[in-house]
Amino acid sequence: MGEIDSETLDEDKIEDKEIPSDEWVGMPEFNQQKKEPFSKIIIRFETAEDLEEFAEMIGQKLTPKTKSIWHPYRPHRSGVVRRWVDES
Repeated sequence: MGEIDSETLDEDKIEDKEIPSDEWVGMPEFNQQKKEPFSKIIIRFETAEDLEEFAEMIGQKLTPKTKSIWHPYRPHRSGVVRRWVDES
């Protein structure tokens, strides 16, 4: 590993200290609306076999630990790649 110059760590010698909140000045407000489902239901299964049968009927993987699903199937994340690029 290379050595760190003590002057590099001397905060008094840093001229442009970046303050994160200053980066947002003048930016437009953005509020993402949470997408709510049309309807939600609770389904109870008496046996593991009943759960497996239901999973086969709807064509989705369900386990005793499954808390929620979308029907028709939709992954939790949209699969869209999002990138933020600093063009400075």
